[in-house]
Amino acid sequence: MVASDPPEPPQDGPEGGDARRAAKRDSLFLLAVLTDEAGTSRGQARVRNLSETGLMADCELNFHAGERLVVHLRGIGEVAGAVAWANGSRIGMMFDHRINPQAARKPVTGSATHQVPDHLRPVPGAFRFRR
Repeated sequence: MVASDPPEPPQDGPEGGDARRAAKRDSLFLLAVLTDEAGTSRGQARVRNLSETGLMADCELNFHAGERLVVHLRGIGEVAGAVAWANGSRIGMMFDHRINPQAARKPVTGSATHQVPDHLRPVPGAFRFRR
């Protein structure tokens, strides 16, 4: 190492903490459910931003750095990880595995909630098109 070379960034697992922190964050507002790894409810969270490697959320309960949690994200499913930092009820969580954060933005399909209700459907034969 040459004296003018910058020091190596601290390593935090196989990718390094700086690389994980530098992941592009996607700002959103998404309600999620938190559990511990045994499946015990740990309340709900309002996810404020989401990336491939983690999230920031406002939680119903207070957590401490290092606590293991599972977050249930719409469009993604269950994602395990650890609380990286906590400030009151706001946490930063680092996931064990990368996710596709865009999947949380996709509409959930295949359910009856996306069908047009009967009272909003046009009456058959009520519309005539001119030629």
